[in-house]
Amino acid sequence: MSAEGEKQPELRVGPDPNVVYPVKVQYCGNCSLPIEYCEYYPDYPKCKEWLEKNLPSEFEKVKLVDDTTTEAGSTEDEKKRQKRGGKGMLKTKKKEEVQKLITVSRAPRGKKKSVTVVQGLSTFDIDLKVAAKFFGSRFACGSSVTGEDEIVIQGDVKDDLFDVIPEKWPQIDEDLIDDLGDQKR
Repeated sequence: MSAEGEKQPELRVGPDPNVVYPVKVQYCGNCSLPIEYCEYYPDYPKCKEWLEKNLPSEFEKVKLVDDTTTEAGSTEDEKKRQKRGGKGMLKTKKKEEVQKLITVSRAPRGKKKSVTVVQGLSTFDIDLKVAAKFFGSRFACGSSVTGEDEIVIQGDVKDDLFDVIPEKWPQIDEDLIDDLGDQKR
């Protein structure tokens, strides 16, 4: 309970008279978070650049807050900030230079049946689902995307693929298709 001399704050029902409704929230064009949360985004300098360019009035408010912190204070804040979980610590993927090569191989399926495995189509920016559907309709068989960059075609159509792939996708030269022969999956 409260002491006799203290007054408890009055609980108000309904909207706050000091706030203009509806509340308009401005979002950052870089990280798509509300502007006050940009500082928790891993690429905060880019958010500040976007803010300065597109919303200079909001940038002045953020700038005032940044100028008051000292260098030692900012490093302490980084140590206290949560380092794991959630969307706050997004890591940008670095694109690696991948060798553009398509490999075609045949793998056994059961005793007398086999499947054809095509890998490397995504290095040419080809949608694997579209390619699998094309192979299935072209060879009248089942075809599916099984891995990150792998299409399995039912049946032995390995020899036909050397003509079909360059015909369908002209950016792929026949020399960029490699035959790995028979392989186990």
